Amino acid sequence: MGSASSGLHVRPRSGVRRRFDQLSREIAKFGAVGGAGLLVNLVTFNLVRSATGLQVVRASVIATIVAIVFNYIGFRYFTYRDRDRGGRTKEMGLFVLFSAVGLVIENGVLYVATYGFGWDSPLQSNIFKFLGIGIATLFRFWSYRTWVFRTVPDEAREVLESAEAILDEEPEPRRSRARARAN
Repeated sequence: MGSASSGLHVRPRSGVRRRFDQLSREIAKFGAVGGAGLLVNLVTFNLVRSATGLQVVRASVIATIVAIVFNYIGFRYFTYRDRDRGGRTKEMGLFVLFSAVGLVIENGVLYVATYGFGWDSPLQSNIFKFLGIGIATLFRFWSYRTWVFRTVPDEAREVLESAEAILDEEPEPRRSRARARAN
């Protein structure tokens, strides 16, 4: 009988495909934490607004701060748990800085809608709060992944990629190796 291969022949993923898959997973994890943070933000906003009678933007700022704390924990320990863990003080400082910029973006949209256009009903406030969160989320995703939760340093990444390449290489079939030794 001829030599038939028993098993599927699987080609290793290309570097571009691996990076795309990694980015897709990162976006999904960021979205999961962000979605939970969105819920925390909106629930806190509506609770603070109805329970305290604070002005809309002040209630929104409080809700945003609560969501920022929630999101940091989710991002550090879920979304970016595999990222460089050195320099936590710097990481937290950058997270607070970029979160504050996001807070200004998010609440700036609400401020303009409320005080610029007079759109301040509970429904309108929630719509513009949601819109502000969406715009700020784009900024946060870029800034967090670029500056806060940095990837492993390049030197270490090269070592990891070399190790992955070795692991991705297909082993030579046993029969071929046995024939090669016999010759």
